Amino acid sequence: MERIDARGVSCPQPVLMAKNAVEKSPQEIGILVDNNTAKNNVSRFLTNKGYKLEYRNEGEDTLIIARK
Repeated sequence: MERIDARGVSCPQPVLMAKNAVEKSPQEIGILVDNNTAKNNVSRFLTNKGYKLEYRNEGEDTLIIARK
């Protein structure tokens, strides 16, 4: 799984980081975010790209796990 740390980064940067990962065509991506805006925007983007999402709490942060 490619894992991306998008904590401390404001939108739209987390979505652009997810887009770069998707362009490499991985079957599984993990994106760590630290706010609801990033969580919602990244989730919407990945869902539109055909990924199924799972969420895991990591302390105060959320790991979005996207699988094809």
